[in-house]
Amino acid sequence: MAEASDLPSDLAPEGALRRGWTTGACATAAASAAYTALLTGTFPDPVTVTLPRGQRPAFALAREGRGDDWAMAAVVKDAGDDPDVTHGALIVATVRHAAPGRGVVFRAGEGVGTVTLPGLPLPPGEPAINPVPRAMMRAAVADIAARCGECGDVEIEISIPGGEHLARKTWNPRLGIVGGLSILGTTGIVVPYSCSAWIASIQRGVDVARASGLSHVAGCTGSTSERAVQALYELPDIAMLDMGDFAGGLLKYVRRHPVPRLSIGGGFAKLAKLAAGHLDLHSGRSQVDFDWLAERVREAGGDTALTARARAANTAGEVLDLARRANLALADGIAERACAVARDVVGPGTDVDVVIVARDGTIVGRSRSGND
Repeated sequence: MAEASDLPSDLAPEGALRRGWTTGACATAAASAAYTALLTGTFPDPVTVTLPRGQRPAFALAREGRGDDWAMAAVVKDAGDDPDVTHGALIVATVRHAAPGRGVVFRAGEGVGTVTLPGLPLPPGEPAINPVPRAMMRAAVADIAARCGECGDVEIEISIPGGEHLARKTWNPRLGIVGGLSILGTTGIVVPYSCSAWIASIQRGVDVARASGLSHVAGCTGSTSERAVQALYELPDIAMLDMGDFAGGLLKYVRRHPVPRLSIGGGFAKLAKLAAGHLDLHSGRSQVDFDWLAERVREAGGDTALTARARAANTAGEVLDLARRANLALADGIAERACAVARDVVGPGTDVDVVIVARDGTIVGRSRSGND
């Protein structure tokens, strides 16, 4: 379960970027402060926690409160320079004593989602608090309990005010996580503009689709191609995988976790790069090869003059426009080549097809599929 930022990675600012803290690290800090106050009557502020790789950051408390059998503490999520949708959100932990022998029990409070579909690291019905944050909170509770001579039987409720609204900007609804955000993180640290969260969400999308018994999923480079492909094949939302530029991340995961059919959708320029063998379609990591593209124009029937104009073009879109005006099936040819590259990566267990979509949402090129 991973949340996406609203900004594409090619908008990352130049220069050194400040790292931040995951929701899991913030939840652990808030829970540690609340449990300490529950046992001692005093909130540690700042509160120090141990991250999975041994770092020990300190977090200032933004809110605290106590009752007869509960304590609450909150930390403001700081994502550093990453455009994380949860940056600035209040992560609240309310800790109560639990029955002896219960251990640590997790609850989803306001703005934290609940898992409803199989295929995620947590079974349906569980709060969307990922395994590593759970382990961090259990370890913190055990340490505090040992120091205070307690058994560590507690209920931890994590809340994020406004989290249900923020979750609409993430992939949680497609993953079957309802009611709010996920508590995430494997290291406790947010690396600005990292690819890892995006690829993790692609992988969880595949997992959910497989566990739901879907036979056909689609990965697309953007919202326009996604709408076109979803309408073309009448696919449900959970079949749509937010591939973005990470074609390789999707294809390699599907190779290890096959689905019967995979459709790839995207614009002409992105899929021309895939057709040329690039698996990372980001503009900073792969470029359209106009000499290569001009050869595809020639193969599609373009004359010497048209091929030369394609070679001298400024954009892939310009090449496509030249080919369309000459009634050349260039986009179909590019789709076939992109499909061949994708099939080579995923192997024989998955049937693949490619759909090329123009900026206005019209389909301008398709590869053949054994299922069409």
